[in-house]
Amino acid sequence: MTTKYSHLAAPIRIGNLELKNRFMKNGTGFFWDDPDTGSYINDRYLDYFETLAKGGTALISSASGPLTRDLDAKMPGFRITDDRYIPGWQRWADVVHRHGAVAFGQLFHLGPMAPLLVKVPPSASASAIPRNESPRPGFGDFRAFTVPEIEDIIDLFAECAERQQKAGLDGTELNAACNHFVNNFLSRAWNRREDEYGVGSMENRTRVAVNIISEIKRRNGADWPLIMLFNGREVDLDDGITIEESTEFAKIFVAAGADALEVRGEYYTWTKDVERRESLHFPDMYLYPHRTGPVDPYVDASRRGAGANIPMAAEIKKVVTVPVITVGRLDWEIGEKAIAEGKIDIVSMNRRLFADPGLPNKVLTAHTRDINPCSSCMTCFDACEHFEPVRCRVNASLGHEREYAIRPAPVKKKVVVVGGGPSGMEAARVAALRGHEVVLYEKLHKLGGSLPVAALVKGPREDIAGLVHYLDRQVHQAGVTVHLGKAATHDLIAKEHPDAVVVAAGGTHEVPAIPGIDGPNVITAQDLHKLAKNLLQVVPPQALRTLQGLPVARDVMIGKRVVIMGGRLHGCQTAEYLIGLGKQVTIVDTASRDEIGEGLLEVFLKPYLLFWLEDQGVEFVTGVSYERVTKDGLVVRTEDGQSRLLPADTVMTALPLHPNAAATALAGGLGAEVHTIGDAADPQLIVDAIAAGARVGHEL
Repeated sequence: MTTKYSHLAAPIRIGNLELKNRFMKNGTGFFWDDPDTGSYINDRYLDYFETLAKGGTALISSASGPLTRDLDAKMPGFRITDDRYIPGWQRWADVVHRHGAVAFGQLFHLGPMAPLLVKVPPSASASAIPRNESPRPGFGDFRAFTVPEIEDIIDLFAECAERQQKAGLDGTELNAACNHFVNNFLSRAWNRREDEYGVGSMENRTRVAVNIISEIKRRNGADWPLIMLFNGREVDLDDGITIEESTEFAKIFVAAGADALEVRGEYYTWTKDVERRESLHFPDMYLYPHRTGPVDPYVDASRRGAGANIPMAAEIKKVVTVPVITVGRLDWEIGEKAIAEGKIDIVSMNRRLFADPGLPNKVLTAHTRDINPCSSCMTCFDACEHFEPVRCRVNASLGHEREYAIRPAPVKKKVVVVGGGPSGMEAARVAALRGHEVVLYEKLHKLGGSLPVAALVKGPREDIAGLVHYLDRQVHQAGVTVHLGKAATHDLIAKEHPDAVVVAAGGTHEVPAIPGIDGPNVITAQDLHKLAKNLLQVVPPQALRTLQGLPVARDVMIGKRVVIMGGRLHGCQTAEYLIGLGKQVTIVDTASRDEIGEGLLEVFLKPYLLFWLEDQGVEFVTGVSYERVTKDGLVVRTEDGQSRLLPADTVMTALPLHPNAAATALAGGLGAEVHTIGDAADPQLIVDAIAAGARVGHEL
């Protein structure tokens, strides 16, 4: 295969296994199982992994559910804790092998995290630590594991590895990272023991890990491939794992029998709310929204988290001869360079392979422009944390591979799509691929709808601009006839003689009917979107952000002091953007303080952004009614009945959208089936818009 990514394309061995390339999908949860019926492997799971294997990933690992002896505990995750689960894993290994990939299974024990998932026997850790001293206070109180319990858990790991071998898997990925059981013993922040599993020596601290490796190798054979996943650093944690310690761990793990090392960081956050003091292995979230101050020297923060773990992995690679793997917002460019420079050997991806399971093949065949871009939105992980099935913002087929396979439509139709936003583009793309004749009308001169505005406001952390380019390209490649700069009307639609009309014209903006709302110091969301969309027709989002940040332009349209009407998702993200332009911001909403930030993902994004806004001096004024806008600002009535002036040079509206009934009416009386989707039907998030477009595209 001729490719510019020659290092990613090169084979490599892990133990006695040869991988056809350097792409790996490591083990993660999906919440696609059914704990009520035993969490057996199901078709939904097999369909995704078959698609992934077809897509060219060489090494595929699947995480089993958290290990426990309690077979009646309704813990989420596909189990391997009893022989009854072996046939399901045999089916899983078969679909992976069918397409030339190797199949590993990840094993992990939650340790102190257990109560977060389900009521199981009381949580335990390496040591009993008072909650006020705990690295993760939100876990609650936990006791120390007893020696017999430790030995039993070591045995449990080995038992499950035996079942992996019996099921036809090729190796084990041992998760000693995060805050899980094995990591608890490695870390001085979690381990305060004084016995043979304590912190008195490296031998003691690694005893659990070494004994698990040794027992797995004893039962499965010395040549059974084993990947050791562990924290290269516990960043910003007092007494957390240091790089000096992790390099010693690495040598010990390899001596015990590990055939490859998978290195990532565990990032600890410290917020005002002790319950939100968390740890995470997403470096892009660690740097969100705008981290200030020094950054750990072994964290590469130059790309907003992408490739952040490479310096840790590079240090590990200096002291071992087995392959070194890392993960963390890696893409093909970063991965190719890191391998070429001898810093890592294998690139592990998760979120990018949710967004596009075919990524490896597209990279290695020079079709990178056809990769559906992961936008680092955290939709997938937010679903996990709420014990809901994982879904992807940009890939509506994730978890629906069988039902969303592109099949020829039984009846070919003429389909008119009104609107070129995410829902309209996705509906047009899918319908055209299924053989329908599709015509799309977009009133602007570029496709994207409100996505370019979102790209402008959100900035480069989320690759919204990449999503626009991807969907635009896919729509044209699918054969959709696109009319730009032409607003759809009833007569125009009628001339097309459609069998079906898909209305995806976007929602309508709420503008409060109060005195002064049409004043010169007011910018409504409708005005802002119209202006931004017009500018973005000629200037890319990142370039426009740069221009707006220049001193000469900073206060031309938007004054120094800004009051934002609306404190939900739109208002908070607008505030973040304006603070970047040097504005002083007040957020005001009729809702309660608890409803501020509604619409932002609850995991990481919402709390981190709200804490950051408070740190930047943003005042939240809630529970008010809007009275009027004056030349001096916005007048509101507070909950105690008092009028209050919120001083502002500029008042902006950023209120939730409403459905677009007028756009739906355009398709009335034509005798065609009408589908209203996206914000035009029910304003929600990008993930919902794309999902609605995919659903209609497959239903037509």
